[in-house]
Amino acid sequence: MGRPPLPIGTYGKIRAYETASGWRATTKFRDFDGTTRPVERSGKSKAAAERNLKQALTERTRSSGAALTGETRFRDVAEQWFRAFKALADAGTRSPGSVDTYRSILDRHVLPGLGAYRLREATVPRVDVFLEALRRTTGTATAKTARSVVSGVLGLAVRHGALSTNPTRDTARLEGSRKKGPRALTRAERTRFLALLESDQNAVRWDLPDLTRFMMATGVRIGEALAVFWSDVDVELGTVAVDYTVTRVNGVGLVRKSTKSEAGERTLPLPSWAVVMLKRRFAATDHPDGPVFPDGLGGLRDPSNTRRNIRNARGFDEFAWVTSHVFRKTAATILDEANLSARLVADQLGHSRPSMTQDVYLGRKTVNRQAADALESAFDESGGQGDERV
Repeated sequence: MGRPPLPIGTYGKIRAYETASGWRATTKFRDFDGTTRPVERSGKSKAAAERNLKQALTERTRSSGAALTGETRFRDVAEQWFRAFKALADAGTRSPGSVDTYRSILDRHVLPGLGAYRLREATVPRVDVFLEALRRTTGTATAKTARSVVSGVLGLAVRHGALSTNPTRDTARLEGSRKKGPRALTRAERTRFLALLESDQNAVRWDLPDLTRFMMATGVRIGEALAVFWSDVDVELGTVAVDYTVTRVNGVGLVRKSTKSEAGERTLPLPSWAVVMLKRRFAATDHPDGPVFPDGLGGLRDPSNTRRNIRNARGFDEFAWVTSHVFRKTAATILDEANLSARLVADQLGHSRPSMTQDVYLGRKTVNRQAADALESAFDESGGQGDERV
């Protein structure tokens, strides 16, 4: 019975011999086309020749396509996975914000914890222990993001045949503390909150009253609201196209990119009080080709800075719990209380669910007018339009 062939992408025993000009190291490498070929390198000493040969074998492995085996270090696969993920972001199919988040999680947590392992050593128990320790020290949210990163890396190893299964799938669920139910502003609270903003000179300077109205009129995310340009608004039809979001990319700055998913691209009908507000703003703007809610120079506004402005304006009393996402929850609650279907609410918010059947079989783009009609009642009359300000 003949000797079994070398596994693809591996080499056999290294032999070295002295020559007239130094040393030569040689071995056999089984390439990714299945052919075993001799590889050799020279050096001034035996150690140098062997070192040069190993370097050549490493480069040969990297340049030969599916270069992953059970002996490959986790950190090497992680970098390969991250390059592929970044390429998808550059092509517009992944969020630039996710690139920054995953890079940070890799560098701060995943690589220090798992980077030195070889793929065959990344077992379910080892990954499980790592994730649970991370949950205890940094919190559930960070651990869940790290789990996504680890799963992506080991999934790449599976696709390249270095692992038979992805160990991350069999790790324990990461359970945090019991989540509080979603809280939205009541009708009376909405009126008082807008009055609070209107009476705060800083909040007015930060353009928070109208931004808050717009977010509660649409249920959009803060990045989506700040990405709306005047060209997206049709005041005659009373609609706004929500196709973009604003995010900050390291080394680039603020960018306006497409929404997270196809479901996120939607055209929303507006309640009449929001149309009045937008008409007033358009008449006063110096940047009719720019964002509806610009920064002080008429350009894109930073969502993180705007969130901080909201935190500063809300104070530490009655509305200390309010964040920009509460406006989104408030819009959803209004629609739910108006007995709109879950599908219509999901359409308004740009969610791809509530059910796969509805996603696949119901065509939709412009949301039903019922959504805008329901949002007409967002405020008490006393907190409504007044002098054309809603």
